[in-house]
Amino acid sequence: MKNFNYHRPASLADAAIALGKASDGKLLAGGHTLLNTMRMRLATPSDLVDLGGIADLRGIKLEGGGVTIGATARHAEVARSADVKKTIPALAALAGGIGDPAVRNRGTLGGSVANSDPAADYPAAVLGLGATIRTNKREIRADDFFKGMFETALQDGEIITAIHFPKAEKAGYAKFANPASRYAIVGVFVSKTAGGVRVAVTGAGPCAFRSKELEQALSANFTAEAAKAAKAAASGLSNDMHATPEYRAHLISVMAARAVASAA
Repeated sequence: MKNFNYHRPASLADAAIALGKASDGKLLAGGHTLLNTMRMRLATPSDLVDLGGIADLRGIKLEGGGVTIGATARHAEVARSADVKKTIPALAALAGGIGDPAVRNRGTLGGSVANSDPAADYPAAVLGLGATIRTNKREIRADDFFKGMFETALQDGEIITAIHFPKAEKAGYAKFANPASRYAIVGVFVSKTAGGVRVAVTGAGPCAFRSKELEQALSANFTAEAAKAAKAAASGLSNDMHATPEYRAHLISVMAARAVASAA
């Protein structure tokens, strides 16, 4: 790991200033991806701006018929939050299944979403619930946010401050997890709302995406049987040591069926 300048600002404004002054600055939230890439010298930032000291980025509150979660809220906080459990039980369950206790007590919502890891859990919830990502500059719809592997709509100097998740009539999440990392080989988040059915998939492609095939099937019949009978296309899905595109396509239907069965 190469030398870098370390900043721990106490306000969002100071964080933006530190990031803007750096020649190649990076934001530090949970650090699970960034610090490992720095150790391997795949990333060599000039400055790290630690968001952990900014009180305005923490917290969970009921708002606008849903739940707003601060960017630096830990996975474990989301999992045990009474407000999240009551309003969107599937989101609390998803958070409780991320990694292991060490990961859940350090990793953050904002860091996970900003990283857009192909196999991360939170992007499925963001897309599956039609969440709104709030930053220090604007609000971004979930459908406009994830652009590709480790790529999002965030601009230079833009910092996620919170994410608002609207309450659904029913929502559920299920994943086929890597037994070592607990990352999703395939994870599916389903929701039934007044605006229709949303089905989001993680782990199967370069980034989280919505499944039109499953959405059409579940819009006609929101049952596990309908989800299992729907056929997801294998084209464009990931092919690696864990699963072929065809197997991932099969898992999408199976995980969707389990998500619907668990929906509350």
